[in-house]
Amino acid sequence: MNMVSIGEFSRLSRLSAKALRLYDELGLLVPAHVDAETGYRWYAVTQLDHARLVASLRRAEVPLARIRDILALDPASAIEAIRGHWADAEAEHSARRVLVGRLVDHLQGKKPGMYEVTVRDIPERSLLSRISRVHQDELESLTRELFIHRLRRGGVPRVEGMAGAPFVIYHGEVSGDSDGPVEWCWPVPEDRAAEIAAGFPDLTLRTEPAHREAFVRQETPGRWAAGSQVEVAVGALFAWAAERKHHPSGGVRGVLVPAAGTERTGPYVEFALSLS
Repeated sequence: MNMVSIGEFSRLSRLSAKALRLYDELGLLVPAHVDAETGYRWYAVTQLDHARLVASLRRAEVPLARIRDILALDPASAIEAIRGHWADAEAEHSARRVLVGRLVDHLQGKKPGMYEVTVRDIPERSLLSRISRVHQDELESLTRELFIHRLRRGGVPRVEGMAGAPFVIYHGEVSGDSDGPVEWCWPVPEDRAAEIAAGFPDLTLRTEPAHREAFVRQETPGRWAAGSQVEVAVGALFAWAAERKHHPSGGVRGVLVPAAGTERTGPYVEFALSLS
């Protein structure tokens, strides 16, 4: 095996030694050999393609946690994941454009255009939930891990209709600087709630009272929104509530709505605000 030092590998890959050490710690790019006495890292020349892939993904501003997931995929799935990242980036850029426009309108004393806000009734329901602090670049992967890999693929039954759609409550801002917290909620049938909860001791079973909620729809199917997209939705919902003298209760919710019964090909996100 043709081996080179970390310094030479840094030059060939155009990744700094600091970045290489970080990627080693995260398991993204592990040296072919580490000297047991000195801890010095050596890399195989054949690892250069892998290193350049990691570097390209970072230049495309793919979060490190998402890169780890992509590297574990087969090529076809990795392609879809990269396309998904770009769809997220474009949606975030569009949301920032809207957000900046609203800020300019506000500073100029203009009333911003209103999103189409709808109101619906949600019945009392049992929820499996978990509250945790999380930054923006971790939100989607943690949401998928709980909702898809553990609960949906684990066969946990769903409540019918919109009342059964899983959702995340933003109890605080989620960004690169702020970590929420957020609460993941999965509605379960009341008659089986205790039985289901027993299989997930790390989750909390609670009852949510019946309430009305206002909501707006995100136009990017299948992606979990964060950052400016949430900020725009928050602004639209709170402006709508203030204009009609409604009193919001709790944080903004991101509701993952299944595509069944709609013309869409994949699930989509609605942002909702509980009204007291």
